Amino acid sequence: MIHDEIIAMTRRWLERSVIGLNLCPFAAAPYRDNRVHFCVSEQRTASGLLEQLRSELVNLQAADPLHRETTLLIHPWVLTDFVEYNDFLEVCEATVGDLGLEGELQVASFHPRYQFADTQPEDIENFTNRSPYPMLHLLREASVEHAIAAAGDTEEIYRRNIRTLRELGHLGWQRLWRD
Repeated sequence: MIHDEIIAMTRRWLERSVIGLNLCPFAAAPYRDNRVHFCVSEQRTASGLLEQLRSELVNLQAADPLHRETTLLIHPWVLTDFVEYNDFLEVCEATVGDLGLEGELQVASFHPRYQFADTQPEDIENFTNRSPYPMLHLLREASVEHAIAAAGDTEEIYRRNIRTLRELGHLGWQRLWRD
């Protein structure tokens, strides 16, 4: 039951912020087509999560993109501290390389306390990557390249997201979560 609640919260976040605010213009189609795999990890250690990450990377690479475009590896009980999580991202990148999947898969990052470099913890732009739970987003490079070709300048997406959240403000962000 707890897994269902975690996935429901994650879906709500995707629908209201990532897709609803168009923070990621590439997210709507795979989500709508049910090609997002939600995996809730039971791991309690970084080493356990690393093994699960390895498995999920291999599974995503082997899956037909028409059925599984991307994976959200949600890990609510490990790497809840953002600094530890952020350090773990280097391990994730190395793991992609170790598995021979560089150029095929990549890992994007979302965390409840996400903070970009040179920002303050409560700066609104940090909320573009703030998720209800720590998670690793496993993406296919080909899908990313295709989306970039369709959308153009990814730096503009980043700048637009900052503008969107600054216009929304903290009060508007809080309103997104009222039922």
